[in-house]
Amino acid sequence: MRSVIFDLDGTLADTSGDLLAAANTCFRQMGVGDVLDPGVDQGVALRGGKRMLRVGLERLGRFDPEVVEAYYPVLLEAYAEDIDRRTVLYPGAMEAVAALSASGYGVGVCTNKPEGLADLLLSRLGVRDAFASLVGADTLPVRKPDPEPLREAARRAGGDPAKTLLVGDSDTDRNTAKAAGVPSVLVTFGPSGADMAALAPEALLERYEDLPALVVQLIGANS
Repeated sequence: MRSVIFDLDGTLADTSGDLLAAANTCFRQMGVGDVLDPGVDQGVALRGGKRMLRVGLERLGRFDPEVVEAYYPVLLEAYAEDIDRRTVLYPGAMEAVAALSASGYGVGVCTNKPEGLADLLLSRLGVRDAFASLVGADTLPVRKPDPEPLREAARRAGGDPAKTLLVGDSDTDRNTAKAAGVPSVLVTFGPSGADMAALAPEALLERYEDLPALVVQLIGANS
């Protein structure tokens, strides 16, 4: 079976608001108030919790990797407590997922968000059952851009890892697909959308309505 695997943050959903709020909880505990701005730091948020802490501390002129490690569990706890207050699925995302599933593709998620948090978020959004597999940052000993999480997501979705396409929004996703020897489609509607063309994916996606046709074009139809 052919499969289509999606990244989560910045690809299926804009999670930046809740991620930034969790990071700012940490900065408030440090006594410095909100450091990250939801209006300008969406791209930082979608690079992960430790990146947010690092950028905020650098902005304060007090970066310390030990502080990042110490506050990362605090960030995860704050995020879990308020994981879906501001998060929204991108328009057309779930319709595209449904169309691909109906056409016989295995559909799954491969994210660098911890698996438990990814499962919680998808469940809260009411869409967990739409995905046959979910591989997070801690599901395996390695994470993206190592190709194995992508391959495992394809296998768990009932697919052949060699007949898989990855939909993502970052150089990490591009490099993961490249390492796996499969095509990638990068979305242009996320915070870093303007930078996606320079990564030279097999295709760019401006709207989810176009995804099913791109999938057929790049990996063929399931017959």
